[in-house]
Amino acid sequence: MRSRSPLVVVLAILIPVALVVGLWVGGHPNSLPGPLRDAFVDENDQTLNQGLDILQRDYYRKLGRGDLVNRSLSGAVRSLGDRFSHYFDPKAFAAFQRSTEGKFSGVGINVAPDKRGLRVLAVFPNSPAKRAGLGSGDVVVAVNGTTLAGRSTEFASGLIQGKQGTKVTLTVVSKGHRKTERLTREQIDVPSVSSRVVKSAGVPVAYVRLADFSEGAGDELSHVVKQRLKGGAKAVVLDLRGNGGGLLNEAVKAASVFIPEGPVVSTDGRTRPRHVFKATGDAISTKVPVVVLVDEGTASAAEIVAGALEDRHRAKLVGTRTFGKGVFQEIEPLENGGALDITVGEYFTPSGKNLGGGGTRRGAGLTPNVVVRQPPRSHADKTLATGLGLLVHAVHDGE
Repeated sequence: MRSRSPLVVVLAILIPVALVVGLWVGGHPNSLPGPLRDAFVDENDQTLNQGLDILQRDYYRKLGRGDLVNRSLSGAVRSLGDRFSHYFDPKAFAAFQRSTEGKFSGVGINVAPDKRGLRVLAVFPNSPAKRAGLGSGDVVVAVNGTTLAGRSTEFASGLIQGKQGTKVTLTVVSKGHRKTERLTREQIDVPSVSSRVVKSAGVPVAYVRLADFSEGAGDELSHVVKQRLKGGAKAVVLDLRGNGGGLLNEAVKAASVFIPEGPVVSTDGRTRPRHVFKATGDAISTKVPVVVLVDEGTASAAEIVAGALEDRHRAKLVGTRTFGKGVFQEIEPLENGGALDITVGEYFTPSGKNLGGGGTRRGAGLTPNVVVRQPPRSHADKTLATGLGLLVHAVHDGE
């Protein structure tokens, strides 16, 4: 039997001891002597831990360490002054993940960003929201007591969505009055694309509404537009009003329905290399006139499509100025089960225009070629009528 080297024996003893000491030091950096503390502990980390220690030890109400970490991260992100960046605590991140996987239910409202929270654009028939009396123009300002002011649309929508049959409490401002409604979530089945043929001055026009840019929306749009044209439509109205965006790759696919080749959008960021996204091919004929309807609820991926079609001289924009979101975010999961959803770069239209930064200032957005403001309490769709008029002239001019 071979005897062990003295060095091996010493190392076998010291390594576990070093691990224990290291773990202890990591949790008690202030107990180290000054020179050692400076050598082994980052000054900023030390100050942060010291502050949390004091709050946890001396604050007049008991505070959990996890709660302090959540508050610290929320405050750090909020201090950026970026309305599109935020921190998901573990519970909120779990809800957000359920919503992006499509395994969720909601209350049946189509919304747009509002400085107070979420502005209701439409209420789906036979939905919990419809039965509760919510209507177009109402503003959801809080969900389950969480204020939505300054929060992103994705964050706020994630709070509303959840497991079918569960309850959610919405605080709503309606016609100047504040009210609270407790609703039961239901499965809401709303197609991304809806369409019909509209005749204007004898010209059949394909009216296509794109509600969002969820998975598969681009392919669905392509199928619907081509079927309508095959059925005899001579022009296309693409309605992006109230479309708050979605997946970038679906926006590129949607723009590719009308743009045969070349750039659709480019992205750039401090730590993200510039990338140009180009049309994927198989577009409809460029001889088919197109009009895009937009409003202040047209944001993000919807603005990418509208901006690309305008820049590439493929469509005219009709309506009101768009929201102005020229930045994109990425989600970075954290060890506590939460995540940071932070702005990492900017979008640029083919001509190089950015629609607005991530700060608190309102983005420039897209100004329509033809500005049309819908009269209040009017049942006639003046924006659509204006778009149809432009298409009729374009069809006659092309004949």
